[in-house]
Amino acid sequence: MKTAKKLNRWQLIRLLRKHTKLSEKRSMALTQKKIAKVFIYIMGGFTILYLIFLSVMLALIANSSKSFTAAELMFSIMPIILLIDFFFRFAVQQTPSQMVKPYSLLPISRYTCIDCFIFNAMTSSGNLIFLALFLPYGIMSILFAQGFWAFLGFLIAAMLLIVADSLWYMLARTLINRKYYWWALPLGVYAIIASPIFIKGDIDFERFIDFYASIGEGAAHWSPVVMGGIILLIAILVAINRKVQYHSVYSELANTEVTEIKHVTQLQQFDRFGQLGEYLKLEVKSIMRNKNIRKGFISATILILMFSLIISFTDTYGAGMTKFLIVYNFGIIGMMVLVKTMCFEGNYIDCLMVHKENIIQLLKAKYLLYTTLLLLPLLLMIPIMVMGKGNVLMLLAIMALTAGPMHAAFLYMAIFNKQTMPLNTKFVGKGMMETNYWQVVIEIVAFILPLVLIQVVPLIMGETAGYLLLIAIGVAFVALYPRWIRDIYRRMMLRRYENLESFRATR
Repeated sequence: MKTAKKLNRWQLIRLLRKHTKLSEKRSMALTQKKIAKVFIYIMGGFTILYLIFLSVMLALIANSSKSFTAAELMFSIMPIILLIDFFFRFAVQQTPSQMVKPYSLLPISRYTCIDCFIFNAMTSSGNLIFLALFLPYGIMSILFAQGFWAFLGFLIAAMLLIVADSLWYMLARTLINRKYYWWALPLGVYAIIASPIFIKGDIDFERFIDFYASIGEGAAHWSPVVMGGIILLIAILVAINRKVQYHSVYSELANTEVTEIKHVTQLQQFDRFGQLGEYLKLEVKSIMRNKNIRKGFISATILILMFSLIISFTDTYGAGMTKFLIVYNFGIIGMMVLVKTMCFEGNYIDCLMVHKENIIQLLKAKYLLYTTLLLLPLLLMIPIMVMGKGNVLMLLAIMALTAGPMHAAFLYMAIFNKQTMPLNTKFVGKGMMETNYWQVVIEIVAFILPLVLIQVVPLIMGETAGYLLLIAIGVAFVALYPRWIRDIYRRMMLRRYENLESFRATR
């Protein structure tokens, strides 16, 4: 009998990538993913067009500039591009979770799964989207002015920095998932990146621009210091990520910690609401006791506080951006928590199906709780009215649209959500492996529609009449919430066997 050939590390990584693709094809949510992916591709197409437009504008500026070469101009703003990319990845890129359990007992190196994920992050097609920014810019401003090798050096250095940013995001996101105080790490890193502004004790943005512009010129001339420095940075990030990801995943996999409950919170104030009150207790206790739900809630609260401070006490944007930030501030709880309705409940969906219409009470409890929580951003944004950046009607109109159409759209995701998300595990759970593209689509649509309405309706009808109409629309949705929640329940029951099978398969 012949002995099976031992696979090397590269062959194992290729095999694991193949397994991941096969698991996606076998996913019970494949059909809905295919439909939703169309919308994602459309949005990606618009993003590429926007980046091409921005690239052409920057190229025209570079061609007319007498102070900087084209490579210097692009690299002078590269820290800003990388900062935007870093925070944008929080919305579109998954955390470094993996299906490690099936491979943990196999005779392969424990680092193989980690290496596979790191390799996937470095070669992700999402990184290539920045070619829409760098490639047209390089052709228009560098290729014909400085030659092919200068163009190639610029393009390689820029794309390597994007790869480094993806590794940096992976590291920071993993640490932040473990403990919130790790937010200090990206704050410290970006403070160091901005340090050329303050290096001599005074504020001088020209030093910042000149410092990073010199890196761009070095890249165009294939400077060993610049190219070697970028490659060394990637190597360091890969090495650190291997250690951090390995420790995070396998410490959770081997976790035997038993939570001891010393005090049981009764939440007796909800008893007056009967069965609805019991589901309100369930929602509150889920936030208090389950790590992933608590993480989403705390993250949303921190972002609300941060954006409220930015809107109230900074003046670096106009009225349009103010409305944009206010809409986002009101909608962020729903975007991070409410849109995942039934995903966490998939862990105990069989219990919810025991009695008829239990899920109606669950949906009502979720809606009432998260709509009531909109009072938090409303109170935090009172300084906006005091400082004259907005008025009461505007805030109430945005709040009403959030409580009405936006929250309704998020709750309708309960019909299509059929993938169980783990309550506590962050790195090794099945439900953390895949992306529900419909959630992304609903978030985009539910966010853009109120933003368009709050901009256009007051412009057409006048501010007072426009805001009053929007408040009336939002209040109508809120008043009719029992009807559309029952409609959600009816549609869920039509799909209950399909959803139940998927919930059980993805636990």
